[in-house]
Amino acid sequence: MKKIIIILGVLGTAFSAILVRYSDAPSTVLVFYRMLFSVLLLSPAALLFHKREFTGIGLREIGLCVGSGIFLGMHFFCYFQSLQYTGIASSVVLVDTEVFFVALGGALFLRERLSALGWLSILITFAGSVVVVLGDMGGGRMTGNILALCGAVCSAVYTLIGRSYRRRMSTTVYTWIVYFSAGMVVLPASFLTGNPVLPVSLRNLAVAMGLAVLCTLLGHSIFSWGLKYESASFISVVKLLEPVFASLLGILLFREMPAVTSVAGGILIIGGIVLCIVSGQRGNADSR
Repeated sequence: MKKIIIILGVLGTAFSAILVRYSDAPSTVLVFYRMLFSVLLLSPAALLFHKREFTGIGLREIGLCVGSGIFLGMHFFCYFQSLQYTGIASSVVLVDTEVFFVALGGALFLRERLSALGWLSILITFAGSVVVVLGDMGGGRMTGNILALCGAVCSAVYTLIGRSYRRRMSTTVYTWIVYFSAGMVVLPASFLTGNPVLPVSLRNLAVAMGLAVLCTLLGHSIFSWGLKYESASFISVVKLLEPVFASLLGILLFREMPAVTSVAGGILIIGGIVLCIVSGQRGNADSR
């Protein structure tokens, strides 16, 4: 039953690309309201059950959580913006290369050992990204693909920063600070780019609420909950269903057939990520 709930969480995150297509709001505005609604929905639980934890957080922890939130906000901006230029399949597949960048960043900056199999997985994932980007360049799609890759990098930095501090803090407190910070970083960006957050249409507010509920609370938060019951590798593998779900929804709702290069590159990317997860499991087993 828990595995089914986690899979449904992946389906929730897959709706992100679909909901963004129904909005005509600038990306910064949409990200702001998604984070605003996420914070508001989390606030009752955070204040009722974690008030003491909030008062005990040190300045270093707050600073790193804020930094994590800044990169999360940048991730959402790049991801949403990419969907205005490229296809759903290409965007979601490229954004999911986050796992590849996390592995690479961990090896380069956190001195985490990476096996030969791990480096091979990185090369395969990189090759798949090249296939998707170079094979889908027409009509401004190159811009969208590059934005999606930037979104993956930002998400990887967010993950790397939060990896250790999520163990010291409850999920509710950590995500509340991160979501609040993400919203605050895109707020001035909205005004600087000439896209103030007010006024906003009811349609765009509804899309933002859908993103907050389906994709944030019933998506990303489900993964955090699932880590108590399932292995991180299981959740990482299951999250690879997101491009599949998103592509199927794109076909059903928008009749948007993915390009052959997107499918081929996506298979390479997913294969590389699975190989990366397998190499991580072997590395953990060897270190015991």
